Amino acid sequence: MAVGVMDIEGGATSLPGKLTFQVFMCSIIAAVGGLMFGYDIGISGGVTSMDTFLIDFFPHVYEKKHRVHENNYCKFDDQLLQLFTSSLYLAGIFASFAASYLGRRFGRKPIIMSASIFFLLGAILNYFARDLGMLIGGRILLGCGIGFGNQTVPLFISEIAPARIRGGLNIAFQLLITVGILGASFVNYLTSTMQNGWRYSLGGAAVPALILLVGSFFIHETPASLIERGKDEEGKKVLRKIRGIDNIELEFNEIKRATEISNKVKSPFKELFTKRENRPPLVCGTLLQFFQQFTGINVVMFYAPVLFQTMGSGNNASLVSTVVTNGVNALATVLAVIMVDRLGRRFFLVEGATQMMATQLTIGALLLNYLHLVGPIKSHAVPLIVLILICIYVSGFAWSWGPLGWLIPSEIYQLEVRTSGYFCAVAMNMVCTFVIGQFFLSALCRFRSGLFFFFAVMNVIMGLFAIFFLPETRGVPIEDMAEQRWKKHWHWKKYFKQN
Repeated sequence: MAVGVMDIEGGATSLPGKLTFQVFMCSIIAAVGGLMFGYDIGISGGVTSMDTFLIDFFPHVYEKKHRVHENNYCKFDDQLLQLFTSSLYLAGIFASFAASYLGRRFGRKPIIMSASIFFLLGAILNYFARDLGMLIGGRILLGCGIGFGNQTVPLFISEIAPARIRGGLNIAFQLLITVGILGASFVNYLTSTMQNGWRYSLGGAAVPALILLVGSFFIHETPASLIERGKDEEGKKVLRKIRGIDNIELEFNEIKRATEISNKVKSPFKELFTKRENRPPLVCGTLLQFFQQFTGINVVMFYAPVLFQTMGSGNNASLVSTVVTNGVNALATVLAVIMVDRLGRRFFLVEGATQMMATQLTIGALLLNYLHLVGPIKSHAVPLIVLILICIYVSGFAWSWGPLGWLIPSEIYQLEVRTSGYFCAVAMNMVCTFVIGQFFLSALCRFRSGLFFFFAVMNVIMGLFAIFFLPETRGVPIEDMAEQRWKKHWHWKKYFKQN
């Protein structure tokens, strides 16, 4: 395979390189950071629906859940219960900021290793939790692991991957998020009937953390990070290993040119926010993560068991429904891995937004007509139809805004602002996830089915954003993104000096 770069005149030239075993294994090992993230997303909703967990930590919610005449939409409306889910993402914001600085100074590899250690400590603390303080403390440690991992892993993969297959390799991160969610739903199903089964569910987070910790000893540091920190010979050595060739001078010179510009920048965040040329990727990368969260996906991922119970399904039936939904999520992400470097990013973004909009409208209409304030849905068909619609919705997310919300921000920034720019995208993800995690159940109580109509409108807006404001990044080397895409875009070109 060849990696395209730009020559001095701006035309395309070809750089020898291929997908090697080292690149593949480093990408898969690093992507286990996504497995950690996915496991947590999948485990929290199932745990918060377990009666034994509610009795131990939120007995007032347990009592409200089992009241015969309790408002269907308000059974789980409790700020402390929502804080259990959302506290992780609040911690993740600060952790990703720290990782953006530490990753530039010390490299990507030690940050990935640190992510696994934080996550492992959080899993252990949650397993042994005796009170709400220990539980939230464990969540904060998990959040530090998620912040370090989400900030670093997609950048790591983008920096070592050949440009022509960068999309497919990077989506391995999202694929393992979906595998983690699916695995967590299986664990929740198996532990839901055990005494203190929630401990096994929360403690199970140690498994992906241990896999990443062990694997991180075997991955290479990225050439860009090594060269940026003045380790040119080591960078060349790694380039030869991951490309499988000796002729790496063209790519080395391209990275060297970018690092020389990068090292002149003493304050990456100041450079990011004050230099006009950085505004297009900053706006697009940050909005992609904002829109990703306001597709409504975390409503499904966090609270699917709660949502199915709200519609009248029993605890086991709701967990089975969640397993089915998460299985569809994982399978649909495989399609994105295969096709994203063939059909391009924008095709999937627009198609996914359309698919999610249609299903959100239909789910909202069904709940509006069939789920009354008190009592279960009388029609046995409606929960099944909603399950099918949620599967269609999740598949639309899984091959579009799910993986591409992480991939595109990792490939659109120049090296000098790459970690700071990507931090802004990750921070937006964490802020929005915190808001949804903290306030969704309260919003469901107040706005009821109208919440699904809100997310449908958001999908329309994000589809239009992808059509008119997002350039196609497929197959373009990271260091040449400005020349080949931003400077030629009908709107963003005005932010660049024209030659």
